[in-house]
Amino acid sequence: MGSFTIFPAIDLRRGQVVRLQEGDPSHQTVYSSDPGEIADRWLAAEAEWLHVVNLDGAFDQPDQANRQALTRILVSVAMRKASLQFGGGLRSIAAVEDALSSGITRGVLGTLAAERPDLVASLIERWGSERIAVSLDARDGIVQVHGWQEGSGLAAVDAARHLAEIGLRWLIYTDIGRDGLQKGLNLEHTCKVAAVTGLQVIASGGVAGPQDIRDARSAGLAGVIVGKALYDGQIDLQQILAESGC
Repeated sequence: MGSFTIFPAIDLRRGQVVRLQEGDPSHQTVYSSDPGEIADRWLAAEAEWLHVVNLDGAFDQPDQANRQALTRILVSVAMRKASLQFGGGLRSIAAVEDALSSGITRGVLGTLAAERPDLVASLIERWGSERIAVSLDARDGIVQVHGWQEGSGLAAVDAARHLAEIGLRWLIYTDIGRDGLQKGLNLEHTCKVAAVTGLQVIASGGVAGPQDIRDARSAGLAGVIVGKALYDGQIDLQQILAESGC
């Protein structure tokens, strides 16, 4: 079994740490007004990676407060010698270049990858396959774009296969219908994407407790993103990290 990474999620909206249900901005829970403190908490628990999402960027809304929060988070990440995976609103080469030049370890592309896969290939050539990831966010197997608000018409498996052909290595697969609801991961579809493409696939959406993480690891996936279950206390991050050897 290869290496496995647990990514604590920090979703930013208007400078606050929030969680949405099924990506719906009208169903939001605010967990903290201090994203830097949250980052410190997860890093102190020995997390080696954080997964940060700029929701305002994803929704095409002003995101200056999130940018300030990200700067603070990056300071903590650097101090701990940890790594940061970041997405949300990275819809141009310039935006990705800016993010990766700021200290972000890996940029996560969503809408850009669905609409302009040729640019994904260019970014991989420029930055290398370890620094570019794509998030395929699917509802009923169809990739959603623009903050999960629009259907792309692309089947997730087909999109993932094409991305693998152009040099992608890292893929995040999110079942939107489970995200923020703690229904459990959609391992069937996630593992299908991994098997068909050979990509390093990170599962996201629906983690309810430690067993979901154990199951993702046993299935041979590359990692799992944990959000609501972490904030609601269903998962003790330090304990599950120690158990998983992450």
